[in-house]
Amino acid sequence: MCQPIKPNQHKRPIRPPEKTHRAEGLHLSRRSLLQYSAIGLANLALAACAQRSATGAPKPSQSGGNSNNSVYAPILATVSAASLPSFAAFADQVKVMSDGTYYRIESNGLPTHPMMIGIRSWQQQVPLPQPFSGSNAFSIPIKPILAANPISARTALYRGAIALAVNGIPIFNALNNRGDDAYVFGELDDWGGHCGRADDYHYHTAPLHLQTYIGVGNPIAYALDGFPLYGLTEADGSQPVGLDEFNGHGDKDGSYHYHATTTYPYINGGMRGVVQVKDDQIEPQPAMTAIRAAQQPLRGATISNFKNVDINSYALEYTLNGKTNYVNYHFEADTYTFEFIDANGVRRIEVYKRKSR
Repeated sequence: MCQPIKPNQHKRPIRPPEKTHRAEGLHLSRRSLLQYSAIGLANLALAACAQRSATGAPKPSQSGGNSNNSVYAPILATVSAASLPSFAAFADQVKVMSDGTYYRIESNGLPTHPMMIGIRSWQQQVPLPQPFSGSNAFSIPIKPILAANPISARTALYRGAIALAVNGIPIFNALNNRGDDAYVFGELDDWGGHCGRADDYHYHTAPLHLQTYIGVGNPIAYALDGFPLYGLTEADGSQPVGLDEFNGHGDKDGSYHYHATTTYPYINGGMRGVVQVKDDQIEPQPAMTAIRAAQQPLRGATISNFKNVDINSYALEYTLNGKTNYVNYHFEADTYTFEFIDANGVRRIEVYKRKSR
């Protein structure tokens, strides 16, 4: 069973200053959250373009439903790095396979970049790994089809992911489940993400910072309808022209792709392609697995530091009413141990077990 995080276990646990050293996190300025959001989907776009060049441009469908829903072939084939170069840049985090109908993409839902720093409206959730693998992997259509009845993210798709970044992190609607712009309301960190009610980390704006790894000319993410999401420019560096209400437009070859923008909707503004929707969520997509009850907003709290202090051990620091508080947590197998230290040094331990799905 895992043990609470103690001062002698890690080099720099986040603890009250009078008791031990304070962690020194990498606090990026909030310089351009949106300059860093659009990279992960660009590489998927290249793969989709290659697929379309072989099969022809997508044709509008006759209905808004998904003709290729959640039935998978029993045999999965690993996709070559040449097929999906954007994902290849994150091969140590993401596994890409194909069943002939969908790309099946596995990850643990945790990025390698820093998280949580800069959040000004916090629901007391923290990043925990998610079992996005096997039958619970992400599914992206190999042959996307334009829909006769596209779905706008302004009025729908408030639940679940609408895209997947090439580092394996889900991208949700730019609007939160209340219909508010999550970025404007201070709910996002300096990388455009935060944690949901299942302690699942995801983006709400385009992860443009991924372009550092994959290049400006590649998709930074793929929408769950199969169409790629590029950054702020076209693959050749030119400015996008004629974006529709979904933040997308047609390619020169007659296909379609989305773009990131620095203003709402920041990412794909809905589903221009065919998808199946159930209970306001695109299906199929992975289930998030919670290990504890959803937390409540902590009014006035600002996350000032977050650090990976050791294998599977993290430390979060936040300020409230001008005072500093700490959350240390560690997970091992199916056991999760949390240590909460308030501004007065009062310590509380909570232990949770992950239930098998």
